[in-house]
Amino acid sequence: MAYLADFSTEKKYQAAVKKTERLTPADTEEIREIVLEVKQPGFECQVDQSFGVLVRTENEFGKTVHHRLYSVADLPAESNGKQLLTLLVKRCSYVDDFSGEQYPGVASNYLCDRKVGDEITITGPHALPFVVPDDKHANLILVGMGTGIAPFRAFVKHIYKQVKDWKGQIRLFYGARSGMELLYLNDKDGDLTNYYDEETFAAFHALSPRPHWSDPIALDTAMEARAEEIRHLLAQTNTYVYVAGYEKIRPMLDKAFANILGSKEKWETRKAELVAGKKWAEVIY
Repeated sequence: MAYLADFSTEKKYQAAVKKTERLTPADTEEIREIVLEVKQPGFECQVDQSFGVLVRTENEFGKTVHHRLYSVADLPAESNGKQLLTLLVKRCSYVDDFSGEQYPGVASNYLCDRKVGDEITITGPHALPFVVPDDKHANLILVGMGTGIAPFRAFVKHIYKQVKDWKGQIRLFYGARSGMELLYLNDKDGDLTNYYDEETFAAFHALSPRPHWSDPIALDTAMEARAEEIRHLLAQTNTYVYVAGYEKIRPMLDKAFANILGSKEKWETRKAELVAGKKWAEVIY
């Protein structure tokens, strides 16, 4: 597993905010789609890469630089020879383990507060573990929660728009607290639904039964409802599993896959095979 400290911040670039739009309603958690234009030509970040955002902060220990990584949430584009990058940001906060006080997340609040024309400092590009297999007959099980949909949106669009002629099966499982937070799969911004007519693509979503009570998102239930299909895919040697989302997605997935395969031992064996064959990848935050 890679840590933020492993990613170099030596190469820095300036990027201007070209667009910032809140995708979720005012009475839900704020998630914004932000489009950046990298000012220096020559910067190229692809769908299987991420980039960093540097935020200068000041605390009781003095001035520091805060570094956070973001996946590309759409196919990279160009404007006048400069790259355009799309990212998803959820405004978040955290509770201090010692004081119990709640503090705003540094990078997320910084980015959500930016206006069109503001400049930010970025790093990268940095590698992501999600790689499009060379074999067009490979199957992909993609599992994302919240802003974890970002890399898979770009991934799916890349496969069907740029790789083309994909023969393997692609199954996207996506969890959100409510239907209004179901990014890119709703009435307003549902561009992933454009691929519903592809014979090889299907997407399934799971919502929290009581979103205002912060009940857990029933992603495991949605997956177990497709148990027969998932078992069939996992039985094939050319199936990849990619996961992106919050830390709590790990135990949820282990439980779901164990139920689908019939036992914890069977899932542990199959997961070890996927990891050894470089067919399991995850981005957890």
